[in-house]
Amino acid sequence: MANHKATKKDARQAAKRRDRNRYYGKTTRNAIRDIRVAGATEATEKLSSVESMIDKLAKRGIIHRNKAANLKSKLAKKINSDKAAK
Repeated sequence: MANHKATKKDARQAAKRRDRNRYYGKTTRNAIRDIRVAGATEATEKLSSVESMIDKLAKRGIIHRNKAANLKSKLAKKINSDKAAK
């Protein structure tokens, strides 16, 4: 355990940030899962909000920006293929 006052504070802040980042990441993963299961019309409506969530994760550094681009691309590809199948 840390001995200096500033180091203890830094540990508290890091724990708080870690919990917040885990929450944002888990919430986004759940939204991605829901959009994959949803129908084509419902998924199209939700796509912009989920893409926004993914962009925010990348901006905060929770995920890499290339991973964010890959996730958004895969979601768009899936929704477009579901539309075409109808």
